[in-house]
Amino acid sequence: MIRIGNISLPDFPLLLAPMEDVSDPPFRILCKDNGADLMYTEFISSEGLIRNAINCRRKLDIFEEERPVGIQIFGGDEESMALASGIVDVTNPDLLDINFGCPVKKVACKGAGAGVLKDVDLMVRLTAACVKATKLPVTVKTRLGWDEQTKNIEEVAERLQDVGIQALSIHGRTRSQMYKGEADWSLIAKVKNNPRIHIPIFGNGDIDSPQKALEYKNRYGVDGVMIGRAAIGYPWIFREIKHYIQTGELLPPPTVEERVAVCRKHLHEAIKWQNQRVGINEMRGRYASYLKGLPNIKEYRNRLNRLTEVAEVEAVLDEILTTYAGFELQRTPIELIDYHENCPL
Repeated sequence: MIRIGNISLPDFPLLLAPMEDVSDPPFRILCKDNGADLMYTEFISSEGLIRNAINCRRKLDIFEEERPVGIQIFGGDEESMALASGIVDVTNPDLLDINFGCPVKKVACKGAGAGVLKDVDLMVRLTAACVKATKLPVTVKTRLGWDEQTKNIEEVAERLQDVGIQALSIHGRTRSQMYKGEADWSLIAKVKNNPRIHIPIFGNGDIDSPQKALEYKNRYGVDGVMIGRAAIGYPWIFREIKHYIQTGELLPPPTVEERVAVCRKHLHEAIKWQNQRVGINEMRGRYASYLKGLPNIKEYRNRLNRLTEVAEVEAVLDEILTTYAGFELQRTPIELIDYHENCPL
């Protein structure tokens, strides 16, 4: 069993990565339904929280059915990070996570996210400030380093552990790589095998199949894996990995009925979280992924994307169930999109 503070996780837990404009409460609940063991919110600006920015405050919303869940913050100022940690503390998540990995220019080039990788001393000070400001367990998500010449993750891991973090998630690329090339898990394994390291180490990067999850578990010895891009539009990835690790067998791909059920649940959770207009609008970008693989589905997607009433959406989903009754979907590779190309930040 893996422990982070008072949180108990199963052996080799599967974590849902924090992704801006993706990891909202409706999506997190779907991932929880399908076996995610620990999830994180979209990352939140410490400065925005302090200024009481509406969008930042909305990201603090968490619900009992998705626990354990962590709230992730980012920033480059010690006082702001400490104040934001205190605000997070009041909202009562299960843990506080610090983002030292976001490579987006608007974040990294302002000395936050992966930008802090250029100054390890600052990273340590920011982390220590958060640990002192909250009663929550503090964890960190980061990358191997800023560029090929500064892969300092082993030093970073030791120093962050020394100031009190209780788990570390490592994406196997540098900031300069963004999402290019293949993630290098060998350095993640070095951190895990460092005799000084006693906190859980989670690997992140390129896990897009049950087979790869098991291969990396065995090859690199990490305590668990964090899954980001592979879960976008495919929350079933978590249950498929768990089943494969336990049995060595691949589950069949989700059925038409399961795909439509996820569309319905996501829609209703989005409406419950916000309102009907916003919920229906936000679902328009989700149908393509959930219904991928169904022949001639474009007509239905186009209709769904024009609707404004829940009853109308439900009627089209019912029609899809009838049209594709008995259709057996084939397994296709999960496409790992370059997520940050379209990141709203």
